[in-house]
Amino acid sequence: MDDIPAFIAVETGEDGGLPLSIAWSLPDGTIKHTLIQPDDNWLDNETVSLGDYSLEELSSIGVSPLDVIRELETDHFNATLYTAGVFDDEAAISRIFDTYGMDPFVELAPAESLYPDLVPGEWARARNEVFSHLGLEPMRPEQEIEVMLHLHQHLLNTD
Repeated sequence: MDDIPAFIAVETGEDGGLPLSIAWSLPDGTIKHTLIQPDDNWLDNETVSLGDYSLEELSSIGVSPLDVIRELETDHFNATLYTAGVFDDEAAISRIFDTYGMDPFVELAPAESLYPDLVPGEWARARNEVFSHLGLEPMRPEQEIEVMLHLHQHLLNTD
């Protein structure tokens, strides 16, 4: 079986900048997912959007941005991670790393670039169909990863 590419997705607040939760895949196809504790500096703006979460929920259940970095480093140091590109994952990842004055050690690439033989737009259409078929929400990173893994397996089987 071919190696499974590493996929990543970040849920942000409505303002698009505050990372709320993150998920990524591992080489065996499992998914890691966690809520992210907002750094105090992220909360300076009173209009910060926390999406469907409360500050208490993110603070008590989430992990620190530094723990996210450490875990990501353990799993994907100097790797290319593929994203649906629906959300501004790169800006959210940068914000997590910027909190500690670090440069990201992962590179993000559009997931559709894994399938150069697809007609432009076909990957996005197929992704939407998988979301619909599985009854999942594109706003949830762990569900986004599940869909990208499912779609990847489907596209490999049709080659």
